[in-house]
Amino acid sequence: QEQLVESGGGLVQAGDSLRLSCAASGPFSRYAMAWFRQAPGKDREFVAAITWIGGATYYARSVKDRFTVSRDRTKNTSYLQMNGLKPEDAHIYFCAAPWGSTATMNPSDYDIWGQGTQVAVSS
Repeated sequence: QEQLVESGGGLVQAGDSLRLSCAASGPFSRYAMAWFRQAPGKDREFVAAITWIGGATYYARSVKDRFTVSRDRTKNTSYLQMNGLKPEDAHIYFCAAPWGSTATMNPSDYDIWGQGTQVAVSS
């Protein structure tokens, strides 16, 4: 069973940048890798996704033009570059792999999840 491990979270000031990483435990064989985020008491929400072979990217409207998702297939790792962070971006960020051949915005379509990494943004 593949495992995903996120890293790179932390506390930053509004306007700063962070880069999150998501490393798979071995050769990554899923169709895509996605990023979700979750605030306490809220549903998990889609942030971005990238298809593993083709590199097509998808973004939530709230982060488009500020966040960039990428992947390094040689390292089995995806990255989420977050620029211009806002206080409302403060969440726990998770990476996930879908069980099917689509990269959707629905968390139910993903069956492998990392443990999450906390991002805090001070105003």
